[in-house]
Amino acid sequence: MKKLYEKNELTFAIVWIVVYCVLQSFAYQLNEKIGIEYSASAVLCILQAVILFVFIQKNDLMEKYGLCKSLVPARHFLYYVPLIILASGNLWNGAALNYPLEDTVCRIVCMLFVGFLEEVIFRGLLFKAMAKNNVKSAIIVSSLTFGIGHIINLFNGSSMDLVSNLYQVIFAIVIGFLFVTIFYRGGSLIPCIITHSTINSLSTFANTTGFTTEKQIVNCLIMIVITVAYALILTKTLPKDQCSII
Repeated sequence: MKKLYEKNELTFAIVWIVVYCVLQSFAYQLNEKIGIEYSASAVLCILQAVILFVFIQKNDLMEKYGLCKSLVPARHFLYYVPLIILASGNLWNGAALNYPLEDTVCRIVCMLFVGFLEEVIFRGLLFKAMAKNNVKSAIIVSSLTFGIGHIINLFNGSSMDLVSNLYQVIFAIVIGFLFVTIFYRGGSLIPCIITHSTINSLSTFANTTGFTTEKQIVNCLIMIVITVAYALILTKTLPKDQCSII
């Protein structure tokens, strides 16, 4: 793994993206056989996260990939209040216990590690590898690939309908841009990981009763507006490149 990384960081990032997507698709089939939702997904996510974290730590790449404290004071990020608002989005229609206990636990564990994996892979590995040549292209590609990658939820057995998946893809692209902005301007992925993991985990308790298509659209639009506004504010107020591209 180290040899591949040293030879070509972009190839290393792409390999991780492909492996992550393939394993998660495979995990959904195992979940059905086991009979507990997200059970296999949680195990595979934990294994991938541990392997990636150990690799980063062992090779002194913690700061490079943002697994460290932000170089910019929290007040410059408006104390991350917009992230807290976004993290609560899945509960705007109320909360509910939607799954049996074992399913709930597995979903939460899986979602927590998914937040870590996707941030490190897309905002860390992919962005850093591309930003060496062109930061703007790296930001765009990192955001788009992260969002478009969610299309896989239509085919991996997660039972997500087309409309919900479309909302997910659009929001993922937008929030992907926000997260890469936070990382590039602040040098830390930790706020992004926490927010991402929280959004995913709280989806477990989202109340879908009476959550019509119209409400979904309004909910999605509000979150997009908050995300874009926050990203633009940070872009205008924070200094560039607080994280080393090397």
